[in-house]
Amino acid sequence: MHFTRTPHPAPTPDATREQLIADPGFGTVFTDHMVVIDYDEALGGWQTPTIGPRQPIAMDPAASVLHYAQEIFEGLKAYRHPDGGLGLFRPEANAARFNASAERLAMPQLPPELFLAAIRELLDVDGNWFPAVEGGALYLRPFMIATEAFLGVRPAKQYKFIVIASPAGNYFKSGAKAVSIWISDYTRAAPGGTGAAKCGGNYAASLVPTGQAFAMGHDQVLFLDAVERKWVEELGGMNLFFVFADGTVITPPLTGTILPGITRDSLMALLEEQGLTVSESPYSIDQWREDAASGHLVEVMACGTAAVVTAVGTVAGPEGAFTIGAGGIGQTTAKLRETLVGIQTGRIADNHGWVMRV
Repeated sequence: MHFTRTPHPAPTPDATREQLIADPGFGTVFTDHMVVIDYDEALGGWQTPTIGPRQPIAMDPAASVLHYAQEIFEGLKAYRHPDGGLGLFRPEANAARFNASAERLAMPQLPPELFLAAIRELLDVDGNWFPAVEGGALYLRPFMIATEAFLGVRPAKQYKFIVIASPAGNYFKSGAKAVSIWISDYTRAAPGGTGAAKCGGNYAASLVPTGQAFAMGHDQVLFLDAVERKWVEELGGMNLFFVFADGTVITPPLTGTILPGITRDSLMALLEEQGLTVSESPYSIDQWREDAASGHLVEVMACGTAAVVTAVGTVAGPEGAFTIGAGGIGQTTAKLRETLVGIQTGRIADNHGWVMRV
């Protein structure tokens, strides 16, 4: 499809933009433009894509997304390479996961080539918003919402697919090398639910426990399974890896209640390349505590698009707190982060075909 471009009537002045991207933090500064593609079942599906000024979305108060939460999203980053160009990390995997989420929420599939083209178009007009801060990136947020105005409980017949961009710095406000997490009494997802879909409802359910963790001085919240309340699942927005002294690594299995992270999948490949044995196996919170105390567990890594790879230093809950290793970033975590970021930014050879230049 051809993208129709609408010029921005008042783009951000260069001096203002430079000030905004000097230290943008995460998710609070946005670029000038956005991509919008409408879907209408009665008109045959996806309509003419447009890219124009980022602006409020006009929506009927009866729009389905406001009442029945038909909404999905993705998150990926554009990285600056040594030659000055930009690269995307495994965007085709984001396109595939986006459609998997759409299927679970009874929403229309978006052709993967259209997903990728939309991202390219936005980077073409807003690539100059790349942040100046060390380790910065342009965070891209594609999302889809149901816009049909009706109050019947059924899948909507009209949708909007939108892509916005945000210059991003450090995900964690503390900037800590190892984060502290709180074991929540709440659960994130149940078998048969939407845990494997990247939808807003999952994150809405995590806000109360995440707020509790923040209030107690922790960086993230840990969710256990909804049935037995003992198996480790994931953090509020990241997957977990457990590294043991014998060279084995465990990550909780994808059983429908955990988001299938693209960073998670990439780390599994990199760990195996480094000679470590990786298994997708259930791991209980009691075993975690025991292995940390005995020294058998030497590192815990949290991973995701926003934070990339981060060490977990301490874990706290109603039964007390415990520390992993020395409470800092371990050798495996540091090496994996360096390798992954190196591939993403073009400083290390991409032998997997993961990077797409734009």
